[in-house]
Amino acid sequence: MQNLSIAWDAANSRGDFALAGAGLQTGKALEAAVLVSLFTDRRAGPDDVLTDGSDDRRGWWGDSFADRPIGSRMWLLTRAKATTETLRRARDYIREALQWLLDDGVAARVDVTTEWTRRGVLGAQITISQQDGAKLALRYSWTWE
Repeated sequence: MQNLSIAWDAANSRGDFALAGAGLQTGKALEAAVLVSLFTDRRAGPDDVLTDGSDDRRGWWGDSFADRPIGSRMWLLTRAKATTETLRRARDYIREALQWLLDDGVAARVDVTTEWTRRGVLGAQITISQQDGAKLALRYSWTWE
């Protein structure tokens, strides 16, 4: 069975199923897995500071008991200042979200760089080196307010 493709809409910061004519496009499983890994909220850990003043740790409640939680903690940075420390934390959160690619042998290597691409926009360049030597380069951005 083929995986459904997810197309990233950078202008609106969201993903949606890709269409192929009147049906859904299939394929691009690795890209879809990366989108789910990055843009699904991972449950915050007990030591994470929740900056929105709530006690909502987001994510799936079952992640509290899972050996390998899904998603990323990028959402914890939504109120962070545009600093080099925020870039470092974003890089770490992205690496954490994609660690399963290495653990499961899907990738031989995952390289992540982050930068402020313009005022209020954090950019990430992700290069996934697959086991067969193929490389997949992906770029994403998050808007900072």
